[in-house]
Formats: sequence, structure tokens, C-alpha cells
Amino acid sequence: MFHLTAGRLGSLMARRATVALTTNSARMASASHGHEVAPSVDMSQPMYVDRLDIPLPDKPFKDVLTSADQSLKKKEMGPWGQLSKEEKIALYRIAFCQTYPEMKQGSDEWKTVMGGIFLFLGFTGLVIWWQRVYVYPERPRTFDEEWQAKQLQRMLDMRVNPIEGFSAKWDYEKGQWK
Repeated sequence: MFHLTAGRLGSLMARRATVALTTNSARMASASHGHEVAPSVDMSQPMYVDRLDIPLPDKPFKDVLTSADQSLKKKEMGPWGQLSKEEKIALYRIAFCQTYPEMKQGSDEWKTVMGGIFLFLGFTGLVIWWQRVYVYPERPRTFDEEWQAKQLQRMLDMRVNPIEGFSAKWDYEKGQWK
């Protein structure tokens, strides 16, 4: 009985060792292939965003201030009448990236989109033309107006469906449609 338990214990230990080796080698293989893990962003922290519907973002645009920016922030504590226009603009740019007119200004992206659409339509037209010329067979003769006129006359001569159909609408004595 003890021999049976020792055998099971040995096979269990061998399986655990195999699993441990395969997981370690898998970790090493993924690390050796140069795959980088994307950095995670903590969405609970305040973020800066330029949006028309959010006039005051959670944090200022510039987190790290230079020495010139720090001296400007100290001047900000005093009376604003002593600040020049350029200094006020620089203070605004510390807190915000864009002004409302800059955010509202349209982009020229529509030109790229329309150009891509027209390129796609042009290429599609070339493919359809190529298929029409080289892939599709000739148009059947039954589509010709001359053939259809002859077929109509043949059906009238045979008096096809004379009670309710198409021959019932033909006046055979006058040779015209009723």
C-alpha cells in the first residue's frame, strides 16, 4: 500500500516540476521576444483635457514649471495690473494648452478623407471596367431590340395565352395593340 502512495507522490512531483519549467520558459520566451507591456494609466488621477464642454480641467496643462514659469507664478500673486499682456498670455498657457477659438478651429482632415474616398472610388471604377472588358462574356443576343421585336412577333403569331395574356391585348384584324 505504501508503495502505491509513493508512486503517486512521485508522479505528482514530476508533473509539478514539468508545469513549473514550462511556465518559467514561457515567461522567459515572452520576455526575450521584446514584447513591451503597455503602460497603464491611472484614471483616478486628475487629467488635463482640452474640451469645449469642460472649461476647467482637473489639473493645469504644465505640471513641471521652469524657473521662468515659477517667477511668473509668483508675479501672478500680486496685482494683475502690473502684468504685461505677454505675461498674462504666458500664465494662461501654463494653465491651458488651447484657447476656445483654437479648439473651435476646424482642421483640414476632411480633405484627406475626401481624397481617400475618391481614390477608392476611382480604383473601384477601374476594377469594374477591367472586369467588364476582360472577365464578363459578350452580351447575349436576346438583349438586342431587334431580337426582342422578332420574339414578340413570333409570340403574337403563335397566339400565346390568348384569353388573359399578352395575345388578348393584340388586335389581329387591325395589326395593332388594343
